[in-house]
Amino acid sequence: MKRFFTCCVSKFHSHSKHKKSQSQIMAGNISNLSRSNAANILLNHDFSDGLNSWHPNSCNGYVISAKAGDHAGISIESDRNYAVITDRNECWQGLEQNITDRISVGSTYRVSAFVGVSGSGLSQESADVKATLKLEYHGSATQYLFIGSTSVIKGIWEKLEGTFSLSTKPDRVIFYLEGPAPGVDLLIRSVEINCSSPNNNTLSTEECVSTGDENIIINPQFEDGLNSWSGRGCKIVLSDSMADGKIVPKSGKLFACATERTQAWNGIQQEITGRVQHKLAYEITALVRIYGNNVTSADVRATLWVQTPDYREQYIGIANVQATDTDWVTLQGKFLLNGSPSKVVLYLEGPPSGTDILVNTLVVKHATKTPPSIPPNAKNVIFGLNIIENSNLSDDTKGWFPLGSCTLSVKTGSPHIVPPMARDSLGPHELLSGRYILVTNRTQTWNGPAQVITDKVKLFLTYQVSAWVRIGSGSSGPQNVNVALGADNQWINGGQTEVSDKQWHEIGGSFRIEKQPSKLMVYIQGPASGVDLMAAGLQIFAVDRRARFRYLKMQTDKIRKRDVVLKFSGLDTSSYVNTTVQVRQTRNDFPIGTCISRSNIDNEDFVNFLAKHFNWAVFANELKWYWTEAQQGNLNYKDADDLLSLCQKYKIETRGHCIFWEVEDTVQQWIKSLNNNDLMTAVQNRLTSLLTRYKGKFSHYDVNNEMLHGSFYQDRLGKDIRANMFKTANQLDSSATLFVNDYHIEDGCDTKSCPNKYIQHILDLQEQGAPVGGIGIQGHIDNPIGPIVCASLDKLGILGLPIWFTELDVSSTNEYVRGDDLEVMLREALAHPAVEGIMLWGFWELFMSRDNAHLVNAEGDINEAGKRFLALKQEWLSHSHGHVDELGQFNFRGFYGTYNVEIVTPTKKISRTFVLDKGDNPMMVSIDL
Repeated sequence: MKRFFTCCVSKFHSHSKHKKSQSQIMAGNISNLSRSNAANILLNHDFSDGLNSWHPNSCNGYVISAKAGDHAGISIESDRNYAVITDRNECWQGLEQNITDRISVGSTYRVSAFVGVSGSGLSQESADVKATLKLEYHGSATQYLFIGSTSVIKGIWEKLEGTFSLSTKPDRVIFYLEGPAPGVDLLIRSVEINCSSPNNNTLSTEECVSTGDENIIINPQFEDGLNSWSGRGCKIVLSDSMADGKIVPKSGKLFACATERTQAWNGIQQEITGRVQHKLAYEITALVRIYGNNVTSADVRATLWVQTPDYREQYIGIANVQATDTDWVTLQGKFLLNGSPSKVVLYLEGPPSGTDILVNTLVVKHATKTPPSIPPNAKNVIFGLNIIENSNLSDDTKGWFPLGSCTLSVKTGSPHIVPPMARDSLGPHELLSGRYILVTNRTQTWNGPAQVITDKVKLFLTYQVSAWVRIGSGSSGPQNVNVALGADNQWINGGQTEVSDKQWHEIGGSFRIEKQPSKLMVYIQGPASGVDLMAAGLQIFAVDRRARFRYLKMQTDKIRKRDVVLKFSGLDTSSYVNTTVQVRQTRNDFPIGTCISRSNIDNEDFVNFLAKHFNWAVFANELKWYWTEAQQGNLNYKDADDLLSLCQKYKIETRGHCIFWEVEDTVQQWIKSLNNNDLMTAVQNRLTSLLTRYKGKFSHYDVNNEMLHGSFYQDRLGKDIRANMFKTANQLDSSATLFVNDYHIEDGCDTKSCPNKYIQHILDLQEQGAPVGGIGIQGHIDNPIGPIVCASLDKLGILGLPIWFTELDVSSTNEYVRGDDLEVMLREALAHPAVEGIMLWGFWELFMSRDNAHLVNAEGDINEAGKRFLALKQEWLSHSHGHVDELGQFNFRGFYGTYNVEIVTPTKKISRTFVLDKGDNPMMVSIDL
């Protein structure tokens, strides 16, 4: 599975965060603007009127006049007035001014200030001074926009510069200067904020009004030549036509060409620092194409290069499109900045060297919010009703037709019972007829029996697929058989299995249609040409998920709860009837976690949601070998260290993902280039470096990811290498449980990773002495069906190892359906005794590997799927209340975890806490009153 996230490459290893206070802002009067500086939107910018219109933020301040002589003991001279901000106890304390009514959306503002530092608290000769905006929005968290910074040497004035632009209008906008360490005085001589036009000319205050165009890109159609654009490692030129007039603009009169490209990352770029805000979602739309070097088609990508205030670099992939040399195509995508960057550059890249990137227009705007989903219409749906015509073949082949060149006939001798997974969904059901379709004279793998079901399928309903299948003799070995659907030109996998010629096999799967096709066809296909195919009892029916949920609630009660007896002492029996007990569970101990990335933790809203709703975490990329050692010998553990520190702060347990990744496409080029001896050494060094550094820090490790789908290390180093990885990892950190981890185990759509093959894979490792301690099922699943998932868990459960869903995500354009899918997976996991934990593969929009899988929108709004998740989390906390009985006891049944008990007697009120551990017998808790 492809799971590549925002790439954040760390160059420096410092990271700072500062807290902002809520302080009262003094509003100014626009008429007080200095006449000599009409475009400066700041009031009293030169402190000629003392600190009027300015406000020291949780500190003190005063103004020194240019005529003050010795400058009141401050060790810096000036021929102008300047402010001294003193008594600073925090680095974020400084001087601020409310500029809400003096800025306009869409305009660019340039900040310029002369600043200095002084005071006994200055431990070094220099200190950083920063300019920042505080943006307050009604009903949402305060945001901070970094403008610029400068390093100031004691006794010298330095110029601080930066730019900013707002794409939406906050309720309040506060400009302030901050930065030096506590105890250091901040000196400010003059501050200007000037509004600029796109061609960098300064406008008057009256002229600086919003045009209504929210595009933050300057000169988006090149009407002002190449102003604001530059080449990233290449040359850019402007043109109105190319290729003898065959290439002309689709929009406007001109287009730009990034040419003389020698690297794939070369392209056209524009710096958008100050015009893009953190924690706001933006969408990009561009018209692009390629030209030259005999390349007719290539990926064109939009990427952000971001530099944070601590000089960390990030590369954020926004969008990509397959561009051609024949026509303009639209490149579209969305992005979000978690932190407040010091520099942001947007650029286009991607095609091979020597191929030109052409850009006709480029727009970046604040992303429009996705309209709320509408619950699917399930009225008049008969769940469990087979929509296949003549499924039992009582009317010969009526309703069926051969797909391709093949022959259909009806025979007898197939199973009479409905396949087990369908039987679990349908409950008591009539027997099958025992008749089957025989497909002969097959000349293509896709030849087989087919039906058109266009008018029988409702949008957004989940359908289960079930059938018995078999193949005829003459095949060279087992064959894949697949129930497929053709929705216009889209191929949909309805389930597949590996089949032999000696027995009937159950095939189970699912599908959902979210866009109305003009034609929807189902067919059975798969074996090699010339191999006969047999199919019986094909069932396609809508699934009643609510009925399944009711059953799972009962199963969960049996598996995840325990009876509790609270036994009270020290209380007179006559007081029992007047003593009330309130029991509230504060934490369910069942592990429910999520993956996180380094860039996420710069967003305090993300961190708050993480800390509140998850008790486990896994790093999306930051522990993988290609991340920690992108170049041989150059180790980068800083990002993993930062994430681990955050988890430790919030007492969140962590999984280590992953030590190795067996799929060749994920292996660094420098590793591929090693000879076998050096590769073995590199593998050993990787194990030693990682597991020694983090010994005891990670509860689990995915040792070698996706061994059912890749074999790079095994191919190069032999079969024993996989077991040796487990053995060495266990020797280096025996405290960690070592997992296998793979995908499509639970959904019936991949014959490489069906439960039986996964079981055999684990047994093979164990036979070689590998200390496999856990089974990882990734859980990147579409249209989950409870009985199909449960059947896979039942099979894997025979190994007696703990099973974890390690990378769970579900995807649907409809948030209600997405919530249903997620509920299916969470309830199936919690109701199965072999499952010991669930890890979501993210929850925040734009930071997940799959589209339409998020629970929280990019700007922090919890969607319907997220609300379903939180409702389930609340359901899995037990609460009870009542009176002490005649035996001095209070009984209840609750989920494992931490509880608070509040007892109110006629004379006192007492609180106690206890932990409900796993056990078969009732737990006795003695409470002395």
